[in-house]
Amino acid sequence: MRPRLLFTATIALATMAAGAAVPAQAAKPAEPPKEPVAVGYGGAVSTVDETATAVGLDVLRRGGNAVDAAVAAAATLGVTEPFSAGVGGGGFFVYYDAKSRRVHTIDGREAAPASMTATSFTNPATGQPYAFDEARISGLSVGVPGTLLTWRDALARWGSRSLAQLLTPAARVAEKGFTVDETFASQIAANRNAFGQFSSTSALYLPGGQPPAVGSTFRNRDLADTYRLIAERGTDVFYRGEVGRDLAATVQHPPLSARPLGAWPYPIRPAGMTTADLAGYRTRFPAPTRSEYRGLEVYGMSTPSSGGVAVGEALNILERYDLRSMSVAQAMHHYLEASALAFADRNRYVGDHTPSGVLRELLRDGYAKERACLIDAAAALPKPVAPGVPDGAYGGCSAAPAADTRDDRKSTTNLTVADRWGNVVEYTLTIEATGGNGMVVPGRGFLLNNELTDFNFAPTQGSAPDPNLPAPGKRPRSSMAPTIVLADGRPFLAVGTPGGATIITTVLQMLVNRIDLGMSLPQALAAPRASQRNGASTQAEPAFITAYADDLPPGHVLASTAELGAATGIELLRNGRMVAAAEPVRRGGGAAAVVGRWPQH
Repeated sequence: MRPRLLFTATIALATMAAGAAVPAQAAKPAEPPKEPVAVGYGGAVSTVDETATAVGLDVLRRGGNAVDAAVAAAATLGVTEPFSAGVGGGGFFVYYDAKSRRVHTIDGREAAPASMTATSFTNPATGQPYAFDEARISGLSVGVPGTLLTWRDALARWGSRSLAQLLTPAARVAEKGFTVDETFASQIAANRNAFGQFSSTSALYLPGGQPPAVGSTFRNRDLADTYRLIAERGTDVFYRGEVGRDLAATVQHPPLSARPLGAWPYPIRPAGMTTADLAGYRTRFPAPTRSEYRGLEVYGMSTPSSGGVAVGEALNILERYDLRSMSVAQAMHHYLEASALAFADRNRYVGDHTPSGVLRELLRDGYAKERACLIDAAAALPKPVAPGVPDGAYGGCSAAPAADTRDDRKSTTNLTVADRWGNVVEYTLTIEATGGNGMVVPGRGFLLNNELTDFNFAPTQGSAPDPNLPAPGKRPRSSMAPTIVLADGRPFLAVGTPGGATIITTVLQMLVNRIDLGMSLPQALAAPRASQRNGASTQAEPAFITAYADDLPPGHVLASTAELGAATGIELLRNGRMVAAAEPVRRGGGAAAVVGRWPQH
């Protein structure tokens, strides 16, 4: 189970429209319901956490739109899911505007500071790249956060409520507290030695040297104060004011504990992020990626995310085959092979500065045909497969030289919102690894990201250019893939998930499940998953291995992993009905809700 709210979420928004403060005495204990599926009308919300879902739903019930509800829910996730997301991180926001019938995106990805170079992750003493955890638990890994400006800019363009109003319920959750569950406690326990190196993190998350007990009440008054300060003075207090100064100081001078809890094998390195880096950060508004699949329009996130391009390319490859006429095992075989081919191209070509012409070629049907002809129905391709050559001259099965593969780590969170007017938000946000870089900004209550470890630490593409090496101001490649699917120009489906590089495969598999294999949206989310990312083996959940291992063609090597992703989604049906779905089990299960329940018979 996810953390349970100890007060009624609706109270916090009772006077939201007027912007009035909520009296403290009005709050009272309550536990919002947690259900993974809801069918109804008037708007819907799905997140990994029932408190965030309840807050977002209340915004919709009180006349807010999908963007308002998404921001309020995201701010609440920064409290109840602090090891996955928060104002110390970034993300990608995809929005369908019902009035214009257009899809828009916001790139709120973290950016490298001006001090970063191509060799920032190389140990000068050895000439070798740092180990991942050595880079992660340090100032080196921190990118300039984009989450707060994503919220501000989304509301300025499409919202109907102020950021100050929408931070109110999250601030009250942080102040009043929520009940610690097993997931929350276990995430702290897994990070104990890293968190224990920092005085600010230990004080917040390791009281008495141990994680808070399951069933206890967890409060984060510093974060509540930070939210209220932002609500009062605006985002400049973060990017140009005192919060930003504290953030930069934390990166430059990590708050090391005088008495660390547990051993840490690496020196904790400072880095050069400055207040000028924060002041110079801007969100971007790139055109979404677009591909057609079985008569549907699939919109996703462009660079620096690789999610939209990789999902789109894989769908274009799969469209060459009639998956509906195949056995499920054969359909899964083609899904895995298409994933490997798309990942080969993603690794070779996609990064923050990939030319738009290359991105267009990767999504062309002619290129997909050239890649699809490599798939053999009788056997899996030897991995890794080589990338293709998206040069506009297609007709064979040519390929470039192979290269190394690399996965970004997995954490992150995701939410989906639709409102009664037909607007839809799919939003994936993160601080990268579970627990970010381990450092809580002293007095501010939020963890910093380790997003810059999504850069390749050293070249991975042999003699070819590597698109994902660090550079000043550059944004590291992401796999986040918030996706909105249109049918006849109107929203049909919105899905997304956390999971690092497995995000791409999870979103792709959910689309195949729903569109090709005839599953309902809840079934498509709950079905067992596998993730092939152009590696020698395929990560697969135990239920996937049980169901398909004996029937897959030879050559597939399945490596068991407990779970992949923690998805959310909404499907828009006829007559204004909506199906909101979240995970029934993964990451403790999610929470879906609708404004008005559809009558059950």
